[in-house]
Amino acid sequence: MATKIEDFLKEKKIDPRRIIAASAKIERLQPEDRAIRLTKRLARGSEDAAKKKEAASAKKPRSGRPVTDRTLSAALKGKPISGPAKTRVLRAVNRLLEQKKQEKVELSALFDLPKKGGAAGAEAAG
Repeated sequence: MATKIEDFLKEKKIDPRRIIAASAKIERLQPEDRAIRLTKRLARGSEDAAKKKEAASAKKPRSGRPVTDRTLSAALKGKPISGPAKTRVLRAVNRLLEQKKQEKVELSALFDLPKKGGAAGAEAAG
């Protein structure tokens, strides 16, 4: 039985190695990300409340953590992966689809998302 992401990649003819390469390029720290981190770090050390508010409202930097081979293989096998890892896979897949002039997809197209309600919903269904 193939997983949802595996079927999607076969349908769209996307090589998993390209996902890893695209993610490395997307998630790589840029000078602007380092500047954001620097301003936040300096604001934490200062006593000025205005600087702290300014740093808090700054744009969120990239994570600097691309999709790894291990993460992608776990996703393809249907093993559980973290939410941020799923988002990184989604961003890389959407970048590849954009290069192929195709429509972007949602997270639910790649992964089986848990139903809202968690354990309470499972008890009611059982």
